[in-house]
Amino acid sequence: RWDYIGTTRLAFTCAVEVFSIPCSLVGSVLVCVHCKSLTPFLSSCSPPPTLSLQAYANYVGFILTLNEGVKGKKLKGDYKISEPVIKLVALLNTLDKWIDETPPGDQPSRFGNKAFRLWYSKLEKEAERLVATVIPAELSAAVPEIAVYLKESVGNATRIDYGTGHEAAFASFLCCLCKIGVLKVEDQLAIVFQVFDRYLQVMRKLQKIYRMEPAGSQGVWGLDDFQFLPFIWGSSQLVDHPHLEPRHFVDEKVVNEHHKDYMFLECVRFINEMKTGPFAEHSNQLWNISAVPTWAKVNQGLVRMYKAECLDKFPVIQHFKFGSLLSIQPTQQP
Repeated sequence: RWDYIGTTRLAFTCAVEVFSIPCSLVGSVLVCVHCKSLTPFLSSCSPPPTLSLQAYANYVGFILTLNEGVKGKKLKGDYKISEPVIKLVALLNTLDKWIDETPPGDQPSRFGNKAFRLWYSKLEKEAERLVATVIPAELSAAVPEIAVYLKESVGNATRIDYGTGHEAAFASFLCCLCKIGVLKVEDQLAIVFQVFDRYLQVMRKLQKIYRMEPAGSQGVWGLDDFQFLPFIWGSSQLVDHPHLEPRHFVDEKVVNEHHKDYMFLECVRFINEMKTGPFAEHSNQLWNISAVPTWAKVNQGLVRMYKAECLDKFPVIQHFKFGSLLSIQPTQQP
């Protein structure tokens, strides 16, 4: 796929590498050195946008379906927990246990503890085996492809960082499990409230124990250093709440009282734990959101922001892995 780099170069992304290509090659046919595919360099010099891909349609549809499913629901509510959900939580429990078995090492630098690389090497070796515990034998051909998303979902072992692109990889992991029929429509609430919530717990533990850097953080002008999806789904949970309004989430007392029921408030609680100083200074974007009158408006705005700031930004999406389940092919026009 193509993405602009300034005004004179484009980036071509194949399954293995990203190439920077001068716009002077317009009209040429390029041969990818990895996949050997012939790639016409569009004469219009206008790369197809991310939103034209099948993967984008599948992914956004998955996010929005879950967004609708959790509307007005509490984390600790009454919902079905299927066997695949139980197995996914067990998988995440294994990742959590590995953190305990891989303590951070002593090093002069404050951030990016190198013990994370030891932890990650365990996942790299065991990912397919772990995924195979969730996927039935008759669907085992999908294991290698889906395991890639699991490995991509925990951060980068070279940079020892984590961001919304890694979070998107885990959502893609769950989306793929839905596409092959392991997770079903009736699992919607459990996907968010059991599996994704447990994933967040493990990621926060990784971030704290190994002092991971935020990947692509916008600082005080970003929504959060590490996550985005729990703010979307968490705001949907609070739509039409009888007394909790957006202005209340900047009140630490309210957050501490209700964070176990609502993902949005748990995210704010974690921010309050990790950062010091006035909330309006260290989380200015969230502070501004607290002025929005309703949770429905907050939710709509966050969905738009997620599409614009994460899914349509090259630095975030450049590492996304495409395959047979989340395809790089363009969407079929009606």
